[in-house]
Amino acid sequence: MPEQIERQTQGRESIAAKLVANIITEAGANRILACDLHSGQSMGYFDIPVDHVYGQPVILDYLASKTIYSSDLVVVSPDVGGVARARAFAKKLSDAPLAIVDKRRHGHNVAEVMNLIGDVKGKVAVMVDDMIDTAGTIAKGAALLHEEGAREVYACCTHAVFSPPAIERLSSGLFQEVIITNTIPVAEKNHFPQLTVLSVASLLGETIWRVHDDCSVSSIFQ
Repeated sequence: MPEQIERQTQGRESIAAKLVANIITEAGANRILACDLHSGQSMGYFDIPVDHVYGQPVILDYLASKTIYSSDLVVVSPDVGGVARARAFAKKLSDAPLAIVDKRRHGHNVAEVMNLIGDVKGKVAVMVDDMIDTAGTIAKGAALLHEEGAREVYACCTHAVFSPPAIERLSSGLFQEVIITNTIPVAEKNHFPQLTVLSVASLLGETIWRVHDDCSVSSIFQ
């Protein structure tokens, strides 16, 4: 779902999330499996059961395989709205410290970084978000982290929308690695050396099996 469709941003604007939910239901679906909704409240627009899963475990397992000492890590939220997501991510990374990039948005897909809350000096900064669209927010955040003394910066997200000029921003040298999942296919021409694509197939398969057998889905993430 697009970024702003779950709420009104100005008067007389439709809430498109409800329309999308109605279209899916009218098409005959009787249950929804969603991965990392931009806003959890979007589940409330459906009149059928919704199972909401997160790509977080896939990315966490990959980071755990890397030789990064937990004492060197700091998890960074690229904006104030993503603090809860980043806090949950940090807790599962050996309770790593948290930093927040404070930004002000002046227009659609345009972000201005203002300051950093937290300490990243000499640290490996892991930026966490649910999606990367034009990469303006995360790229400006990464530049700020380098200015504040971060040793390396990693970007992690579930959904790689990659609207232009995202590829140019992400491959500019700001990031040690850009870690995404394959919930949205990335064309071969948009691959770049720092990009790592992780599969969510096992996660979704496990979830479908649990739904089919009437087992707990939430226990996957505990």
